[in-house]
Amino acid sequence: MIKTRITEMFGVETPLIMGGMTGVGYAPLVAAVANAGALGFITAHHSPTAEALWEEIKRCKDLTDKPFGINLTLLPSLNPIPYDEYRHAIIESGIKIVETAGRNPTDHLPAFKEAGVKVIHKCTSVRHAVTAAKHGVDVISIDGFECAGHPGEDDVGLVVLLPATVDAVDIPVIASGGMADGRSLAAALALGAEGVNMGTRFMATQECAIHENVKKKIVENTERDTLLTNRTLRNTSRVARNAVSEEVVRIQQDPTKTIEDVRHLVAGVRGRTNVMGKGDTDDGIWTVGQSQGLIHDIPTVAEMVRNIMGQAEQVLERSARRLQAA
Repeated sequence: MIKTRITEMFGVETPLIMGGMTGVGYAPLVAAVANAGALGFITAHHSPTAEALWEEIKRCKDLTDKPFGINLTLLPSLNPIPYDEYRHAIIESGIKIVETAGRNPTDHLPAFKEAGVKVIHKCTSVRHAVTAAKHGVDVISIDGFECAGHPGEDDVGLVVLLPATVDAVDIPVIASGGMADGRSLAAALALGAEGVNMGTRFMATQECAIHENVKKKIVENTERDTLLTNRTLRNTSRVARNAVSEEVVRIQQDPTKTIEDVRHLVAGVRGRTNVMGKGDTDDGIWTVGQSQGLIHDIPTVAEMVRNIMGQAEQVLERSARRLQAA
């Protein structure tokens, strides 16, 4: 058994975390993650209202009696997002773990602190991690440049970013970006992390409710099969390499182009409907990390967690034997 400050803080069996993911973080998968001894997060903005989020929480509680959390990604939106109502539903439902991303959660922290809710904040730079820690978050999840979705604009890989963050803050740090197997966990622990966050790896599991074609594509792809879109807009996103993302990158090579020139291509509803729903992996933008190069199967969540923990323990034991031999 591998015990860390994360397993102790959240009462979970393993230091493996499935953070919130759009189109992925629904109750059945989160419950499977919890039942396997890891920590999963329901994605709040899947729910149009606080009442709907409450029902999703209840659905998850009906499937597991183990800890799980809620992801709140705090972003500006043309259509107002009911963040205050979400927060109230989280607190009233008894959830004690929240993962925030986007802007700093300063306006939500007092209520969460008063209710005994622990907050993990996702960052992509040391400076943002330091600021979040000063504001009172409990844990930093640091995203290296390898990650799916938004890796920030600094282009720093996790092997540098992780220990730099650990050195800069006193609270526990979770490694995110490029994590997909037991070697990843062992390496992250060696660099000072208390746990690892995996997104792409959890997508390629039997319980994940995305189209089977997407899971098979993740297995088929290599670490080279991602692209970075929206670089010129300073809103970089790592997505799967396909016909649509290649077209977006081609258009955005012209620095005069704006989001309006690619809006029809990058629309989230297109990716969710055509890719995640219908399984046409070439007809929409979908996020995936470079860690897909380490993914070679589509196991159950329980099998995946068991395999990762077994491999990590073997790697750590082998390293300890090397030290003894020296």
